[in-house]
Order: sequence, then structure tokens, then C-alpha cells
Amino acid sequence: MVMSTDQAKQEHGIKAVNQEYTQYDQVEKEQTYNLAEGAAEEEFDEETQIRTCDMSLFLHGGPEGKAQFARDIGEAMEGIGFVILENHEIPPGLYVEVEHKVAEFFTVTPLADKMKYEAQRHGSVNQGYFPIKQTSRMHPDLVEGWVFCRRAFNLGENPDYRETDYWPAAGYEPFFRQVIQRHEKLILPLMQSILAYLGCDSSLYDEKLTRTNFGFRLNYYPPITKEDDESGAGRMLGHEDVDLFTILPSHGVDGLQVLNRENMKWIRLNPPEGSIIINTGDYMQRITNDRLPSTTHRVSKPLDTSLFEKARISIPMAVYVWEEEMLEVLPNTGKPKYEPISAVQFHTRTTSKYYGDDYAVDED
Repeated sequence: MVMSTDQAKQEHGIKAVNQEYTQYDQVEKEQTYNLAEGAAEEEFDEETQIRTCDMSLFLHGGPEGKAQFARDIGEAMEGIGFVILENHEIPPGLYVEVEHKVAEFFTVTPLADKMKYEAQRHGSVNQGYFPIKQTSRMHPDLVEGWVFCRRAFNLGENPDYRETDYWPAAGYEPFFRQVIQRHEKLILPLMQSILAYLGCDSSLYDEKLTRTNFGFRLNYYPPITKEDDESGAGRMLGHEDVDLFTILPSHGVDGLQVLNRENMKWIRLNPPEGSIIINTGDYMQRITNDRLPSTTHRVSKPLDTSLFEKARISIPMAVYVWEEEMLEVLPNTGKPKYEPISAVQFHTRTTSKYYGDDYAVDED
């Protein structure tokens, strides 16, 4: 069998390093790492603890509490770029329901029905279904994914909305709508706190992020077969998110690893059940003039091989601005290293590393 160009790139991606693809990046990324664990000998950081931030300080602590929360989350974002958010007032039982619903969504829906919704670019974002090993042309990720943006939800903003345009079966949209609406309530408090930490007007992004676009991704990592294990492929390649920040509820099966740029060791992240992980992305690095760097992470196979038989589920929500918005370096962050750029250009130029060069949008 003759291997296609994309297949060859994916096979190479099992041993590839990120610096092979830096021509696509729209922010500086000096770190070098393997896309998959095990491609080379690596070191792990068993000492560094990801900081926990108490959301109740912002919600109920008055001006002093908000100031403390801003310092806490700002320092963590400027350091390693990941935080664990607790006391966010989203009931943990909802996330237990999510695990069951995502597993049902991927295992009950026939592949032929899934393929009717195969991912396509809408605006900046590749939306729809990603078959297993086809999340990226760079690496054969051992995950099925489905990205739903704002347009996929019946939020009363589109009079012509039809559920069947985005969802393969009835009942899923109302369930997942309650999840994204709860996550959406976190967006302004988080951004306001980050801006306050940087010494900017905390309301600077309020309008941009009110009813903004997002990428809500359902990830279903099926049980790992002997063949998949021996291939050397990871569950999701090492990468940085392209967004402002990502809202990621904690998960039941380990595998998430975060790169500590200070010592270039990987941290195995296992947050408490019911907590939410927040991490910064490329949009944030761009507008903060590199002060809050886009953070490197990947999903590897669990340490406990008995968990290979168990599916892993995650539901990251990537927070974007709309395509026509300009990404400009914020005040109080030093002499700008980056020129203003439209979100659609920035986003698609960056993510063309995953989807192909023709994915990039260039505006006159």
C-alpha cells in the first residue's frame, strides 16, 4: 500500500519535535519537545505543583478578594501557565453526567452518521467531527474529537437555528448547552482578573468576550489496543492552544502532561475531581507581549497500564474572540513585539500546521 503524504507526515510525527513546525507559529516559542511521549528519553518533574486558585475570592471576597484572585491567577499564568480552579460553583455532578453522555455520544452514533459532520473551517475554527488518528496531519492522535462552536448551540441568537445542522441526534444539544453556559460565566471573571494583574483596565475585553466565539471540544480517547501501544503514538500530540485560555474540567483517567519551561521537564497533572484546569494560549501570549506564554501540554497513555482498557474523556472549551477582532498588544506590557493582526489571520495561520497550508486565511 502506498502511503499518502498526510499519512507519512503522521507517521513521522511519532518521532517529530515541535521545532519542525515553527514556521506556522505567530508567537515566539523557544522550547523544544517531542510531540509524543517516548520518542526520546525524557525527564519528569515530580516536585512542581500546579497552583490552585480559589474562585470564591472573586465571587464573594469583595474588592480585596478580587485583587487577591487576580494576583494568584496572574502569577500562575505568568509562571507555568496552568492553574487549577476550585470553588467555581459548577456542581461536580454535572461533570460526572458529562462523562457518561460523551461516551454514549461517540459509541452509539454510527461512523457513517459522524462522517456527515466531518470537520470544516467556519470562520477561524475547524468545526465538526474528527475521526480517530485524524485530529492533526502532524501526528496520529489516539482520539476521536468533535468541535462545537457558538453557532452549534440554540442560544436564542439565530432565528434560523436547526439542531440537525450540527448534532447527529436529538437531546445532546440541550445537555451540552448547559455546560457551555456555565463555563461562559467564567470567561469575564477570568479575563478581568488577568487584565487587572497586568495593570490594564479590567473591563478592556468585556465587550469582545460577551457572547464571544469558542471551541467546545468533546474528546473520546478509546481503550488503547496492543497495536496502538506498540505504534508509539500518543493520545494527543504535544501542542499549545491557539486561544486566549482554555477551560478544562478535571478528568478521571490520567495522561495530561504540562511542560515546565524552567527545567524542560514534564509535569503529570492529576487535579482533584470537580476542579477545572485553566491554561493560556497563543492569543494570550500575543496580546500580553509574551508575558503570559502559551503553555505546552499533551495527553499521554496512563502510567497504570490497567487503565489502557478504560476510555478517557475530556471537554476542553477554548475561548476565542470573533474573527474580525484585532489582536493588539496590551498597554503596560512593554514595547510591542507584535503588530496588530486580525483574529482570523492569526488563528488560521497558526492552525494550518494541523490542517494544511491552504487552511490559512489572508485578508487584504
